[in-house]
Amino acid sequence: MNNTTEYKEYASFPLVKAHLYISICYVIVVVLAGLTYSLQFIDLYPFPRIEFLSPGRVCMIYTQAVAYAWLANIFFALIMYMVPKLTRKPILSEKLGWFVFYFYNGLIVATVVLILGGHAQALELGETPTILDPFIAVAVVMFVLNLVGGSIWRARGEPFYVTIWYVLAALIWTPLVYVMGNFLPEYVFEGTGGATITSMYIHDLVGLFVTPVGIGMVYYLLPVLMKKPIYSHALSLICFWGLAFFYPMNSAHHFLWSPIPMWTQYAAIVASVGVHVVVYTVVFNIIATMASDWKRVIDNISLRFILVGTLCYLITCIQCAVQTTLSVQEIIHFTDWVVGHAHLVLFGTFSFWAFAFIYYLLPKLTGVKIFSPALVEWHFWLSTIGIILMDIDLMCAGLVQGHMWKSLVPFVDTVMASKPYWWVRTFTGVAILVGEVCFFINVVMTYLSGREAKKIASSKSNEVIAL
Repeated sequence: MNNTTEYKEYASFPLVKAHLYISICYVIVVVLAGLTYSLQFIDLYPFPRIEFLSPGRVCMIYTQAVAYAWLANIFFALIMYMVPKLTRKPILSEKLGWFVFYFYNGLIVATVVLILGGHAQALELGETPTILDPFIAVAVVMFVLNLVGGSIWRARGEPFYVTIWYVLAALIWTPLVYVMGNFLPEYVFEGTGGATITSMYIHDLVGLFVTPVGIGMVYYLLPVLMKKPIYSHALSLICFWGLAFFYPMNSAHHFLWSPIPMWTQYAAIVASVGVHVVVYTVVFNIIATMASDWKRVIDNISLRFILVGTLCYLITCIQCAVQTTLSVQEIIHFTDWVVGHAHLVLFGTFSFWAFAFIYYLLPKLTGVKIFSPALVEWHFWLSTIGIILMDIDLMCAGLVQGHMWKSLVPFVDTVMASKPYWWVRTFTGVAILVGEVCFFINVVMTYLSGREAKKIASSKSNEVIAL
């Protein structure tokens, strides 16, 4: 029995396709919004007098779309592919799955419309209008119930592969993180207490949703592509428990040198260093698995995306362990260094891992090979070169800005000194946009090729029946 037939016994491809295809559309929106926002720094913003397209609102669309449109949808797709396949059990309800798909993406559209209309929360990464927060929480809970109450609950008592560990943890943590970040600072805690909760939300959105799903999907895909088990199952479990223990405590490092009690800030610094020592086990496990056959890694585009994403993950972990110290924060706080770090995490690491899975999964969904290997190469190299140069550029910009601010140089002078770096950031953003356009075109053409192939196969089948 082939993989496609085996999988279809437990769930349907259409739901996976729906989340995957709409996430790819969101990628273009994300990169366009980010590039548009960057143009204001070089005095080329295209909508200077249009209020609903003001830079602040476009920036909020950008950050929300990265987390909740692109990454959430592609993760929903991959979770619904991996979990039924690993557990050999279907989701609870396919109808509920379709309801969640339309309901959740309708809320994304509503979020864009309301933010552009001026209705947003003053909460970093939680700008979703207050009126939509309860509905988004309900949509996420329904998705969780569909997976946990279906595939995972039905397979209870059976040994779970480590991917299920990471995904199950993310499914439990994510609704809690969203409710904590979008309701507690708004209605329960004020002042520094609310800021502390907000810092936890900012970091736990990445650490308790994006990170476990990302690591889980790599631990699923890597053995499949390498045709051998991961290097160490024990290391994967050490990372899992280290992630669960350290990550919730390191969030206050976003607000160092703030009125938040210093003991909280010190604890966050210790936890931040601790979690990254644990996270290095992921990097070692992936590299050690790949080291058995580097030729396969070079020849396979999905493995190359995983490798670059893993190296970006290593760099971000080293950055984070350094930049969460009080002495470094004196320089880089509020600078472009932080912006570069965030891009390297969400695009350089987790988006690259998602691209790897998409290139693996797309032929299975369409029944045909990827339309253009050349477009795949353009996507890979433009994205890789773009994000690496962008991160280096923004790190340098952050150091220049921080040292000038500390020297009490007039703020206008620091703006002028930053301009060359902002030009480089825009050019690297253009490179990334071109890469994502190549990706989008390739996916669309592969989809159309798959439909054409099905039509031809159906026509031949009808001819045989007629004969």
